[in-house]
Amino acid sequence: MELTPEERLEEWKERDDESDISKDDADATAALIGPGGALGEPEVRRGSWFSSDKGKEQDADGIATQRSVFDDPDLAGQYLPRSDWENIHRFDPNARWTWREEQALVRRIDWKIMLWTCIMFCALEMDRANIRQAVTDDLLPELGLTTNDYNIGNSLFALSFLLAEVPSQLISKRLGPDRWIPIQMVLWSIVAASQFSMAGRTRYMVSRVLLGVLQGGFIPTVVLYLSYFYKAHELTIRMGFFWTAMVFADIFAAFSAFALLHLRGVGGLSGWRWLFLIEGLVTLIFGLLSFGLMPAGPTQTASWFRGKKGWFTPREEVIMVNRVIRDDPSKGDMHNREPLTFKLLFKSLCDYDLWPLYLIGLTNHIPFATPNIYLTLSLKGMGFTTFQTNLLVIPSQLLHIMNMLILTYLSQAINQMSMVAVISQFWAIPFLVWLRFVDTTTVSKWTTWLVMTIFLGSPYAHPIQVGWVSRNSNTVRSRTVGSAMYNMCVQAGSIIASNVYREDDAPEYHRGNSVLLAAVAFNIVLYFSTKAYYVFRNRQRERIWDRMTEAERYKYLATTDDAGNKRLDFRFAS
Repeated sequence: MELTPEERLEEWKERDDESDISKDDADATAALIGPGGALGEPEVRRGSWFSSDKGKEQDADGIATQRSVFDDPDLAGQYLPRSDWENIHRFDPNARWTWREEQALVRRIDWKIMLWTCIMFCALEMDRANIRQAVTDDLLPELGLTTNDYNIGNSLFALSFLLAEVPSQLISKRLGPDRWIPIQMVLWSIVAASQFSMAGRTRYMVSRVLLGVLQGGFIPTVVLYLSYFYKAHELTIRMGFFWTAMVFADIFAAFSAFALLHLRGVGGLSGWRWLFLIEGLVTLIFGLLSFGLMPAGPTQTASWFRGKKGWFTPREEVIMVNRVIRDDPSKGDMHNREPLTFKLLFKSLCDYDLWPLYLIGLTNHIPFATPNIYLTLSLKGMGFTTFQTNLLVIPSQLLHIMNMLILTYLSQAINQMSMVAVISQFWAIPFLVWLRFVDTTTVSKWTTWLVMTIFLGSPYAHPIQVGWVSRNSNTVRSRTVGSAMYNMCVQAGSIIASNVYREDDAPEYHRGNSVLLAAVAFNIVLYFSTKAYYVFRNRQRERIWDRMTEAERYKYLATTDDAGNKRLDFRFAS
């Protein structure tokens, strides 16, 4: 039977005597701060190159427990986690801990959780992007394909990826990310490796569709999974490292392609066949390991593979659970294996406050995606050899990593989304103007390579925007669907990007580059408009909130049916 908020509070008070936290941990905590002691000073956001508070240091032994709604007896009952929440046994509004404990714990989470998600993303990127290396080894002529067929294949992959996003998220929410992601990896690795025997146009198209279907939903599922362990502002910078892993995978793919394509002739087979087979088998190994290396949540790390006691002590679990729930009380609204109903799905899809971010996801990367898709083919067409081509893409990837991390750090430091993310669009303008008006067939191929390298080394705003969607969702339900919808729009943008350069516009692609310049102009207006929209929405709520008396605010919080980002006390990140 569902407990009332008051009954839950009483239950938590009684649970102090029954906790399985060790006596040493409990004694140390009591000696340090005492039960329900003073709260810590507001957190100084560190780890940022641009923070105005960079020189300030928090006392490592000072209280890190941040103020939250759970510290107000009149508000706490409205935000309590559900009684069936998987972490409920570690929830304690009176818990206190130090900065030294929290920082050490976050480092452990980075090594135990974040690192493996990055490795899994590398596996996904390797299997979805190695088609770019394969085409440098004459895959298209050997299969009887044209560049338009290549476009269609990329479009089918993106469309399948897009259509699989929400169904995959629904399955993940029912099974749990720790089960669904490894299943996905094993299934798509089998398809990826089977491209070894690919022959003809039909098999090529079918393989791209199957890969898209099986990989769709992976990214938003991982974002949801990481939100179980990190605060909102911590997730933004970690999304930067997450996408850095993707770029590292592209760099590794270039080096591995250089080696694997040299297998051409072994067994009488093309190098691209060995490329697909070996990289697919590597992903299969990662997928099998993921069954043991992905715990279901902060308090569910014990297993035969991870050890009977799990990765974290009871004290660390208390800190993990309470630091996250204090930062975002909505994370206690759903169990991590609870399915979304169609009613909740429809409600999330109708959340119009997230629609500007979906539109940004649709168009923001088109100016970069189109040239990137064609980079290896373009370099090969300029006269570079297969092996030179695969090595020459690496410098742009290294520059891309550096600029992406700088952009992500900047966003966190100044707590701005729109005004930082739009920088990438301004970056694109001079390079697209050059590509549009310069005859690249008459200039040195090394000059063209240099221009493309700096252009595609652009600061990537995608990590910022993924964290932006998560922050502005403000419920597990909306975060689950919102992340999937955003990524669907990104894949829809990839379909558009795959068809901007057409065979009748080759090799200068003047028409295509004009389209990309128009997309940049549209994106700049879109970012500024999104900023204005969220500022307007926040001011609307502030006017209503400021007119309310304290009694009216408490009544609203106690009786409202508003949830997530529809609450009057919620403010959008902009």
